[in-house]
Amino acid sequence: MDQFAILILDVLVIGLGLLLLAGIVTVGVMYYVDKHQTQHTIRRNFPVLGRFRYFFEYIGEFFRQYFFAMDREELPFNRAQRSWAYRAAKNVDNTVAFGSSRDIHKPGAVIFLNTPYPTLKEDAVESPPLQVGMYCDKPFYAKSIVNISGMSFGALSRPAVEALSSGAQIAGCWMNTGEGGLSPYHLSGGCDIVFQIGTAKYGVRDEHGQLSDEKLKKIAEIDQVRMFEIKLSQGAKPGKGGILPGEKVTPEIAEIRGIKVGEDSISPNRHPDINSPSHLLDMIDRVRSVTGKPVGIKFVLGSHAWLDELFAEINHRGEESAPDFITLDGAEGGTGAAPMPLMDSVGLSLKESLPLVVDMLKAFGLRGRVRVIASGKLINPTDVAWAIAIGADFTVTARGFMFALGCIQALQCNRNTCPSGVTTHDPDLQEGLNPQDKSVRVASYHQHLISEVGVIAHSCGAREPRELRRHHGQMVTASGLSENLAVLYPGNYVPLREKAD
Repeated sequence: MDQFAILILDVLVIGLGLLLLAGIVTVGVMYYVDKHQTQHTIRRNFPVLGRFRYFFEYIGEFFRQYFFAMDREELPFNRAQRSWAYRAAKNVDNTVAFGSSRDIHKPGAVIFLNTPYPTLKEDAVESPPLQVGMYCDKPFYAKSIVNISGMSFGALSRPAVEALSSGAQIAGCWMNTGEGGLSPYHLSGGCDIVFQIGTAKYGVRDEHGQLSDEKLKKIAEIDQVRMFEIKLSQGAKPGKGGILPGEKVTPEIAEIRGIKVGEDSISPNRHPDINSPSHLLDMIDRVRSVTGKPVGIKFVLGSHAWLDELFAEINHRGEESAPDFITLDGAEGGTGAAPMPLMDSVGLSLKESLPLVVDMLKAFGLRGRVRVIASGKLINPTDVAWAIAIGADFTVTARGFMFALGCIQALQCNRNTCPSGVTTHDPDLQEGLNPQDKSVRVASYHQHLISEVGVIAHSCGAREPRELRRHHGQMVTASGLSENLAVLYPGNYVPLREKAD
């Protein structure tokens, strides 16, 4: 080999060495940057590798027509729904181009009816605070039509709960504790709190697992705790109690809940001390008397005969005996662990149950007494606007705010391996979720959701969302044509007793 060839070979070797060194340095710099930034959870938890997520998302826009499903075909939340939530949380441009990917001919699709005279900006108003608990010593004046649904500390990580608490305070909405009790992290941000009493009565139970008036009163003395919610059932698993796997039951969580460390925490499938409408109203009265604050009930509707009996009993006792609010969860709700048969096949969807419950309250003369809170996949403006138009006073969402925290729908909520740090107690995975940054995203998501519900209301001629009525919207039927919501849900419910007569 001549000297020239040797020289060329040496140059190539040196060049490759320099390229390799540059690559190592670049990867090292990327690793350092990813590990120390706080805006992107996946990149912080999986330095360098996490960057490929955004690259694949980007090229997916170009290759989707060849290799991937379209925006609207993924479940439980499709790409379009998640993308809206992510963009809203990041406060970036939320407009779309080249037309909607939504199938407006699909049965169940909701379409709002615009007017030629929409509400002008100067005529629009904010939804005013709404009183909950007219017969309470300390009624709650709730500011926001959108709030954070029940998610327990234990099901969620510490930084996730902290971010939600701070974000809720910034946004001016409430946060529900879920059935896992009140942790310091729920209180850390200074937001309004709804304390949920589940079937195991975590946080307010005595040594025998019974409701403790002493602990209940102690919780009520905290000013941030505005209301109490007695959970009868939830959308993910109607007829079954909450499930917290043993690997998530840390000493701290065990202390807050009053359970044993490292053991599966499975709540009873109902409140053992509530067997009838009378027992339920007695429990509501007890909690309200001890706390002085509004008390409501949460359930996913199946059979509705029990509601007829409950509302009849309320009319017999007097309207002051009624729950101050009803949180109605749809069967499509659910953030955590649940048996598949219950998640897939039990309970009514919110589209069936919400108009029914609202109309039942009207039929018994209780609509003005009982506030209605709708829950169940209400993460986008159209869904929230529909619920308000049907008759809800408020809406709550859990998974919408999880997306704001950085959830990527990895479907690992029932394990301790959530890659975004939202539902894990692995300290390495939690490290990627920075509460200060994510709280801003929580507030931004809330702000955009409220704002765009307002946009829908204004297009219909309403000044603010609570002025939306059923006649403002249509729903596509099996024929492919839409029918007015006021026709589909005429509001003429007849109590079962009257039907029998």
